[in-house]
Amino acid sequence: MKSLMLPEVFFVVVVVSHFCGRILSKECTNIPTQLSSHTLRYELLSSNNESWKEEMFSHYHLIPTDDSAWSNLLPRKILKEEDEVNWMMMYRKMKNSDGFTVPGDFLKEVSLHDVRLDPESLHGQAQQTNLEYLLMLDVDSLVWSFRKTAGLPTPGKAYGGWEDPTCELRGHFVGHYMSASAQMWASTHNDSLEKKMSAVVSALSACQDKMGTGYLSAFPSEQFDRFEAIKPVWAPYYTIHKILAGLLDQHILAGNGQALKMVNWMVEFFYNRVQNVILNHSIERHWLSLNEETGGMNDVLYRLYSITGDQKHLLLAHLFDKPCFLGLLAVKVDDISGFHANTHIPIVIGSQMRYEVTGDQLYKEIGTFFMDIVNSSHSYATGGTSVREFWSDPKRLASTLQTENEESCTTYNMLKVSRHLFRWTKEMAYADYYERALTNGVLSIQRGREPGVMIYMLPQGRGDSKARSYHGWGTKFDSFWCCYGTGIESFSKLGDSIYFEEEGKVPGLYIIQYISSSLDWKSGQILLSQKVEPVVSWDRRLQVTLTISSTKQGAGQSSTLNLRIPLWTYSNGAKAVLNGQDLSLPTPGNFLSVTRKWSPGDKISLDLPITLRTEAIKDDRPEYASVQAILYGPYLLAGLTSADWDIKTESATSLSDWITPIPAAYNSHLISLFQESGNSTFVLTKTNKSITMEKFPESGTDSSTHATFRVILKDSTSSIFSAPKDVIGKSVMLEPFDFPGMLVVQQGTEEDIGVSDSDDGGGSVFHLVEGLDGKPETVSLESESQKGCFVYSGANYKSGESIKLSCKSGSSDTGFEEATSFVLNDGISEYHPISFVAKGARRNFVLAPLLSLRDESYTVYFNIQS
Repeated sequence: MKSLMLPEVFFVVVVVSHFCGRILSKECTNIPTQLSSHTLRYELLSSNNESWKEEMFSHYHLIPTDDSAWSNLLPRKILKEEDEVNWMMMYRKMKNSDGFTVPGDFLKEVSLHDVRLDPESLHGQAQQTNLEYLLMLDVDSLVWSFRKTAGLPTPGKAYGGWEDPTCELRGHFVGHYMSASAQMWASTHNDSLEKKMSAVVSALSACQDKMGTGYLSAFPSEQFDRFEAIKPVWAPYYTIHKILAGLLDQHILAGNGQALKMVNWMVEFFYNRVQNVILNHSIERHWLSLNEETGGMNDVLYRLYSITGDQKHLLLAHLFDKPCFLGLLAVKVDDISGFHANTHIPIVIGSQMRYEVTGDQLYKEIGTFFMDIVNSSHSYATGGTSVREFWSDPKRLASTLQTENEESCTTYNMLKVSRHLFRWTKEMAYADYYERALTNGVLSIQRGREPGVMIYMLPQGRGDSKARSYHGWGTKFDSFWCCYGTGIESFSKLGDSIYFEEEGKVPGLYIIQYISSSLDWKSGQILLSQKVEPVVSWDRRLQVTLTISSTKQGAGQSSTLNLRIPLWTYSNGAKAVLNGQDLSLPTPGNFLSVTRKWSPGDKISLDLPITLRTEAIKDDRPEYASVQAILYGPYLLAGLTSADWDIKTESATSLSDWITPIPAAYNSHLISLFQESGNSTFVLTKTNKSITMEKFPESGTDSSTHATFRVILKDSTSSIFSAPKDVIGKSVMLEPFDFPGMLVVQQGTEEDIGVSDSDDGGGSVFHLVEGLDGKPETVSLESESQKGCFVYSGANYKSGESIKLSCKSGSSDTGFEEATSFVLNDGISEYHPISFVAKGARRNFVLAPLLSLRDESYTVYFNIQS
């Protein structure tokens, strides 16, 4: 049996396989392709047209390499595959006496064990919400299908969704769980989580031992028979990647030696499977099978190789470097449209790891080019990418806005791509991208503080909602989509890209994310505390304080703190102070570097102006030039609207002319008005341009915004009040929460109460009096222009039926008194601290960070015209 000679074919097939698809048909997909000899490689090898063959080989770099020439000298008596690998390694070491030329000037990751998030910060709360979810999940339910596959007893009950025992992708979430729990344990050292994750690894180890081959999965190996035969199957290697990565993270972050043994045994099993495919068929057959999604198999294998140094692990990693896709990027062709995004981003991440462990510059260029084309042509204002999971045509995004934008997994993976690039280059653009995508694309996918409720897609169409995409919000125990897996990882490692360190005589620390946290910087021998003041709209500054809380005993070395000055700020008004002394600031897009021997109590304060700006959608068609997003520093602002998106700036010279901050005091001016009927609670609600009584809504919904009003005092000289009850006895107007600038208006006695943007007759003023029913908690709204007439809900509640202005008769009427009395409470909805009002063409919009929204309808792009 002929042994595998990978190096002889790999460098040719990298590009040949790509051009098979590009010239004849797009075979390079994530959809398995039927077996066929009709490929460019076949035509090249069989053609008698030597000049054409020479041109093709030359133009597409399909020339024999010195590696392949060396492999041709392999003694034919060598039959063992591992001897052949050693032969190739010998050659590479002859070329370079030090082995691979591995770049040594990367920034180093700071261990999650050394970073702690402020529990009161936005990121700290998101992490805690995720920790609560990880602790909810049951070990027996997680490993149920693994035990079933291994023939072991199955106590408990299997989970549903994508972990259901009938789902071909079952087991993938368990791999994510092992990664997430390892990351979360490193981030918190939570004892309960440590026990739970160790129990998962032990249970899986028992399954692997029972099967006895090294195989480990929640589904039988028959799925790989179909995969290798190019028959329909749902991504078995995708799941294997998650399991391998989870076990490897358990080893790296939690020190679980058993997990590493399990990984090595699994990889041995799959090494043999892949080798058999190539020996029994061809390497081309193996490449063809990679048209099914394989996750980040190359990435996890390069990571494993960096630990073990085992050449088999390196060889197998190469075999999952999908050549037909990487070939595109290697020759710098922007032709990723039509590709499934989350199939291919992990392959790029794997190629980045190839660069890190081998020093092959080609793979550095691949990662750089890929990031450039995604960011310039395929990214939304969130930093995310994809529509219905695929890349669309470049710079044509205006046609793609809908509910199925930005698969959450793609954002998780693009953050990995940008993280590698920043560590290699220290370029500010990658740090700014990371901040943008983390802030808008990751923090937006949790539903507030509800553990285990996340989204698959991040809608970006006009009037869309996170709740109304195809998947909507997931559930704790019956979803387990791919984006649940990446979601629990994202919220477990929020501290992994705040700080990076640079080794040297004078160690350096790069602070690239401003997130309240603390760092035990071991190589710098200091404890650092970072405090970030909450960002607000009425004070447009980012305020950061870095404090050295202590230095390690005997520390006397100098070290450098490098503080990121983001591209979204500006120099005018920016300020940095060290221990009371002003520092000279560089221009935005650079680092402020401070070198000294640090002492306890040393303090750097950073005060950066936050810009309010618009950003055109990535679409080069002139008719879409007006489609723009509004950002406040790194925060993408969404407008509360169900359809309208038109803004006309007219003669405005700056954004401040048509976007104004909502003051902090306005939250104390928000009210909701209730009435009880039987066992139900009804609330005064804006329904289109009418006022109705509707059932009490859940917060974070359109209904809750419609049931909230801002109280405006008629007497503007006494407009300051701290609570709604302070305005009883005063003349007021009511502004709908989500329609700033409009007012609740009277339209005559026994006529419907409505909503209007004008009030020529003074019908918007009400006298807020104590409730006519005499109860201490109620109020009534009396028309100021028509004394004795009140807002009246009627005797029967019918959804959508308008309430009226009705006048009191001379005699006492209990029914009338109850129908005109409302319980006065704080507003169901409230303004986020980062909230603005934008003047629209037909109506005004409340702008709030996308990350703050739950089920409300919104738009993240506006039609902005002068």
